[in-house]
Amino acid sequence: MSQAEIVPIGTRGRPGRGTQQRTTPSSAARSLAGGSPGRKTRAAANPATSPAAPEPTESGPTKPAPARATKPAPARATKPAPTRPAPTKPAAARGPTASADAPPANPAAALAEALQVDLPPAVTELLGLVGDAAYAVWGPSADEVVAEGLAFLRRRLTGAYEIDEFGLDRDLTESVILPLLRPLYEKWFRIEVIGAENIPVEGGALVVANHSGTIAVDAVMTGVAVHKETPDHRILRMLGADFVFSLPFVSQMSRKTGSTLACAEDGHRLLTKGELVGVWPEGFKGIGKPYSERYRLQRFGRGGYVSSAITAGVPIIPTAIVGAEEIYPIIGNMPTLARLVGAPYFPVTPLFPWLGPLGLVPLPSKWLIEFGEPIPTDHLGAAVAEDPMAVFNLGDQVRETIQSSLYQLLQRRRSIFF
Repeated sequence: MSQAEIVPIGTRGRPGRGTQQRTTPSSAARSLAGGSPGRKTRAAANPATSPAAPEPTESGPTKPAPARATKPAPARATKPAPTRPAPTKPAAARGPTASADAPPANPAAALAEALQVDLPPAVTELLGLVGDAAYAVWGPSADEVVAEGLAFLRRRLTGAYEIDEFGLDRDLTESVILPLLRPLYEKWFRIEVIGAENIPVEGGALVVANHSGTIAVDAVMTGVAVHKETPDHRILRMLGADFVFSLPFVSQMSRKTGSTLACAEDGHRLLTKGELVGVWPEGFKGIGKPYSERYRLQRFGRGGYVSSAITAGVPIIPTAIVGAEEIYPIIGNMPTLARLVGAPYFPVTPLFPWLGPLGLVPLPSKWLIEFGEPIPTDHLGAAVAEDPMAVFNLGDQVRETIQSSLYQLLQRRRSIFF
């Protein structure tokens, strides 16, 4: 074979390059060979910027670190799948020794569990704020309050509630109305109940009480007291005047809480069904009397409530209420305005109408409610209900019992507000 022409590496086949006698390879050769240990690079010549060489160990020289480290590609973040919030623990699980720094209630989780749906993020965030507010108001019992409210909401949406023939919505009364009235009962008026053991646990009975306070707040608070103090949380079925059921909003709420018209027929039907019925025989003469006549009982009507109790054979419970006279002390009346609005009277108090809506806030007087010993009527017989004199005598006995109890309660109370 003839001798081939040798082209040095790096000349790209062009003559005249790489033919000189060189002791170091060209740059192209160095790139193919991965560098040459015989030539120092600029990075190695600068010890301040070059990485420290690993020290040799007894087992032998260490492998030098690679000249250039590659940066790993960042992992792509994946969005977690939406998970259904876990239901909150019931309040009973915490026990009475729950700490004050317990986590707030989670109404979003409770609502999702109750309705069995996945809530949108906006609704979840809104309900989280509601839970924080509930925990700030009710403290450790916020879980129970929120759970009761959400359970009520579920019953309303599914229609799992009943309304009796008189319009009583027990679910609405016990879940919404009474809890809203309870702070007024416990914190504002600080009502003290005496003789709660005289309220029958079962069976029909007629609660007869004095009436005062410009607005029938005393009747409402008596209903709260009966529900709170009785073991089975009985609802007081109040008999109201026609004017009460002519008001747009008040009429509906009165029906839903179990009230009905103050007529002998409705009262007799409720008593014979074993309901606890409440009546205030003074009527508007009692709640509309001036403050100068406070705690002086007015005439008790014609005694129709007595006839209903005798006919049904149920006991009469005389009840005295102290404290309602001072919530709106009447110092005057505007009969012209009362006729214009169709009201039995238009009261003037030290705050109303001078302060406008602010004058409607009741004064925080101290209340005492005493349920007296029941007066039996089952031994009288239905024929006595037709005797006007017998009905009058029994009604007068009830009235004198309540008046005597009022005087005793006034002596027991230290002051109007304490």
